[in-house]
Amino acid sequence: MKKEKERKPSGLSLEELIDRYFGRMNDPSCSAYLKGLCGDEMEFYLIVQDGVIKEIKFYTEGCGYTRACGALTAHLAHKKSIDDALWISPRLIKESIQGLPEEHKHCAILAVSTLYRAIADFLLED
Repeated sequence: MKKEKERKPSGLSLEELIDRYFGRMNDPSCSAYLKGLCGDEMEFYLIVQDGVIKEIKFYTEGCGYTRACGALTAHLAHKKSIDDALWISPRLIKESIQGLPEEHKHCAILAVSTLYRAIADFLLED
C-alpha cells in the first residue's frame, strides 16, 4: 500500500479509519468470523438499534490490504440501515481503495462477506 495518507470521501485517511474501527467489541448485537482463501481471518461486531448499525468494529491479523478493506467496509456501514449496508459490495471497496492490487481483491471480498455474515446473524436472531 502507498505510504502517503490516502484520503477517503469522508476526509479521513485509511490509517485514521483503521484506528477508528479496528478492535473487538463486548456484547455486540451480532458478530461474524470468516477465514479467507489466503488464510487471513476477519471478524465484524455490530450494535444494531432500530434497524441501524449504531456501532461497528472489525478485527483481523491479516495484511495491510485486509485491514484497509475491513476499515472502509466498517466506515461505509456505520450509521447505515441494515438494508443500506447490504448495498456495500466488494467492487465498491476495491474501487474506493486506490492501488488495491488485483491479487488482493479477495481482501475486499473477505471484508464485505464478513459484514454480510454479521448482518445475517442479526436478522436470524431478530
